Amino acid sequence: MMLFTEVRGLPVVAPDGAGPLGTVTSLTVDAVTGSVSHVRWRGGRFGPEAALPWDAVCALGPGALRVRSAAAPESAPPHHDLLGRRILTDTGTGRGTVLDVAFDPRTARLLALFTTRGEVPADRLLGVGDYALVVRAG
Repeated sequence: MMLFTEVRGLPVVAPDGAGPLGTVTSLTVDAVTGSVSHVRWRGGRFGPEAALPWDAVCALGPGALRVRSAAAPESAPPHHDLLGRRILTDTGTGRGTVLDVAFDPRTARLLALFTTRGEVPADRLLGVGDYALVVRAG
């Protein structure tokens, strides 16, 4: 298990180990599959942000995120950072704010959402939008 906050800031390293390509800025989640779909990273302090599909990740550990290729895909899905996002249930009740997200680094499946009002199982995630993250009431 890893947390989003543990991944943010990790160096992105090419498979040849030639040095860091950049730094992880965030992870994009696909609410339909309940998993991380893309890794977003920046090559320098003022460089543009790039997105790589999770399939391009070959290893993830506490020291770095190693990728198979740094070639950016033609298009990446819209990104909504989960950290700090407001949470609403499908009935409109507020459930706090996302503090962190646990996921399996091998499969990219989300495991749990840690919020200001407690833990929410990842299988309750219904969608992520500009305003809030929506979870099934339960």
